[in-house]
Amino acid sequence: RVVRVPAGSLVRVVGTELVIPCNVSDYDGPSEQNFDWSFSASGSSFVELASTWEAGFPAQQYRERLQRGDILLRRTANDAVELHIKNVQHPDQGHYKCSTPSTDATMQGNYEDTVQVKVLPDALRVAASPQPSPGPSLREGEPFELRCSASTTSPLHTHLALQWEVRRGPARRSILSLTHEGRFRPGPGYEQRYRSGDVRLDTVGSDGYRLSVSRALSSDQGSYRCIVSEWIGEQGSWQEIQEKAVDVATVVIQPTVLRAAVARNVSVAEGKDLGLACNITTDRADDVRPEVTWSFSRTPDSMLPGSRVLARLDRDSLVHSSPRVALSHMDARSYHLLVRDVSKENAGYYFCHVALWTPGHNRTWHKVAEAVSAPAAVTVTWLEPDYQVYLNASKAPEFSDDLTELECRIVDVKNPEASVRFTVSWYYRANRRNDDVVTSELLAVMNGDWTLKYGERSKQRAREGDFIFSKEHPDTFNFRIQRTTEEDRGNYYCVVSAWTKQRNNSWVKSKDVFSKPINIFWALEDSVLVVKARQPKPFFAAGNTFEMTCKVSSKNIKSPRYSVLITAEKPVGDLSSPNETKYIISLDQDSVVKLENWTDASRVDGVVLEKVQEDEFRYRMYQTQVSDAGLYRCVVTAWSPVRGSLWREAATSLSNPIEIDFQTSGPIFNASVHSDTPSVIRGDLIKLFCIITVEGAALDPDDMAFDVSWFAVHSFGLDKAPVLLSSLDRKGIVNTAQRDWKSSLSLERMSMLEFLLQVHGSEDQDFGNYYCSVTPWVKSPTGSWQKEAEIQSKPIFITVKMDVLNAFKYPLLIGIGLSTVIGLLSCLIGYCSSHWCCKKEVQETRRERRRLMSMEMD
Repeated sequence: RVVRVPAGSLVRVVGTELVIPCNVSDYDGPSEQNFDWSFSASGSSFVELASTWEAGFPAQQYRERLQRGDILLRRTANDAVELHIKNVQHPDQGHYKCSTPSTDATMQGNYEDTVQVKVLPDALRVAASPQPSPGPSLREGEPFELRCSASTTSPLHTHLALQWEVRRGPARRSILSLTHEGRFRPGPGYEQRYRSGDVRLDTVGSDGYRLSVSRALSSDQGSYRCIVSEWIGEQGSWQEIQEKAVDVATVVIQPTVLRAAVARNVSVAEGKDLGLACNITTDRADDVRPEVTWSFSRTPDSMLPGSRVLARLDRDSLVHSSPRVALSHMDARSYHLLVRDVSKENAGYYFCHVALWTPGHNRTWHKVAEAVSAPAAVTVTWLEPDYQVYLNASKAPEFSDDLTELECRIVDVKNPEASVRFTVSWYYRANRRNDDVVTSELLAVMNGDWTLKYGERSKQRAREGDFIFSKEHPDTFNFRIQRTTEEDRGNYYCVVSAWTKQRNNSWVKSKDVFSKPINIFWALEDSVLVVKARQPKPFFAAGNTFEMTCKVSSKNIKSPRYSVLITAEKPVGDLSSPNETKYIISLDQDSVVKLENWTDASRVDGVVLEKVQEDEFRYRMYQTQVSDAGLYRCVVTAWSPVRGSLWREAATSLSNPIEIDFQTSGPIFNASVHSDTPSVIRGDLIKLFCIITVEGAALDPDDMAFDVSWFAVHSFGLDKAPVLLSSLDRKGIVNTAQRDWKSSLSLERMSMLEFLLQVHGSEDQDFGNYYCSVTPWVKSPTGSWQKEAEIQSKPIFITVKMDVLNAFKYPLLIGIGLSTVIGLLSCLIGYCSSHWCCKKEVQETRRERRRLMSMEMD
């Protein structure tokens, strides 16, 4: 173990407290170590002083001081203790030994250690020096100085350290200190002031120390104290041997009186200049510079967010403002704010903020006072533009789809200004029914920047160009409905808004004027359209020209134009194509003619439809044929113009029928199908004969011709659609349809009344019902060919069978051949395996032949 006390010697001054620490290192014994202290004035013989574990250890001369507490031991750790001697005197100078009782079997280490203590007389003198003017009461920004004196007559070479501190209530702050090594050290918060030279510490004479503050701040108020400590250097280290303090002075900082006053209520007309004066009152007459700031707020509290700075005059007398705002210095204590061309946005509260600054060292500035004026309430009055709004319908509708145009005009304008612009809003209100509450619907609104926004009612129709909002003159707004519908009937009114231009080039609405509503209404009557057809020549024969005229009359239809469609129906009792209406030719409202379902290629120019008058149309059909017999009508549609070149369908009507009926005693044609092979084997030839018979009047063969077409329904019934196989027209031209299987078709005329269809290489798919369709053509006495009604034969069913022998011949031969080859191969494999692979020699044991004994011998 090793016992240690401070190395070298300790120096203390009479009347101070002596503290000697002692500790044991490298000790692994009991948890708490005991210590004994002894004292020797010369260092040779020691007297027991104090002990931590033996009460009777101290000598008689120290027991009284121990009981008073002037001498005591304080344990700081299990292996450390401190010796405290209060109020050290000269007899306490000498050698102090700290030892630890040993309980070890062997002595290892140092069990005691000695330190020398020197006691010096109190030679340090600290006193407050008389303070120069000004006194301890001063104003912010003024300089002040504080002095104290400190000296020592110690016989040893000592050094003095000095510290200035200020106490404000319970808090103490270090201002500036001079260490025993001769270094200056500013306290917390005084670093910047020390570097700028605002706070200095100087020596005056041999024992004077002066604290200088060039510009007093409000935080400098308090009681100032001068603290002096004495230090001595021993063997390269420094010891503080004593410390003394003296209260120097109490500094009171008088606040600077500063007030800012402005006019409380100011009223100015819009467009005029606003002038406000800020008058400053202060008790400072020295070198202070004001900083004046004018600010604006919508509320009377300048501390709330939203206030903005209008102009500022800094401490260097530089003005910072905008082009419309000016700040000038009227005299030593008055500052004038000028706002040019005020508007409604300038109405609010104005504040004057003043701050006083004093210059410091190194071009620094210190704020000594600031004040904010009471708010100056500024109201801006303006002359509202006076005007009236008149609404009229320049074009009122009489029918649906008519044009409607409303004109909203500004009249009797008074107090016009260049900074005012007018916009319009359009509204619609439906006609009231009974006591229903009707609300207005916004059609369109124009903002101050000329942007137009549509309402929900008009948004879609405005995009389609049906609603048009325009401004054709500075004082006139127009609303146009290109195609007025029944839903558009109701009351319309406009609202003209006056907008005032602001200083930031924005526009603010200042007034709205409503027009009287105007009612858009017309009586609804059903459209009436009547078509009458007549036949100028009621009697005619086949080959002559058929003529029919249609006369149209309408009512409650605006500027009608008509389109005509000619239709034909089979007469009652004709079962060839019942209830079938055929569209022949049409003429639209622009007089464009179009062939509809007219398919007779030989008579492309055989039908004509023309307009005789605006309400009369004529239909002609040249070289009429017997097949043209039927009921003919005119289907007329009335159209009304909308949006210039567009048309709207107003009504449609059907005329009375005009019948074409040929009273003839001509021949009657019949058709039948015959086949000698209704059941064939696949691959055989199928022959089908279409035989035509003629009854009635006899005809020359040269006066007859036929169009023949063959059809098939490939099913057992007639539930599927027929398929065209082949056709032969009256000129002998054959057309055959494409097929998906191998069989082929041929069609030929065997005689004038007999036609043959052949199916070569028939397939299974060729079964089904076959029939022919015949269209006779007969030459009229005038030499023209007349098309007769189409006739059809009854179907005949054709069966395609399969040849069983031929179908199974080749598979049977192939099967027999394959089975023979496989059998021979199996025998060969078995023989080889038994002969070579499974051969073994077996030795049989010869048995003796013995006869069986009979049963009786047993």
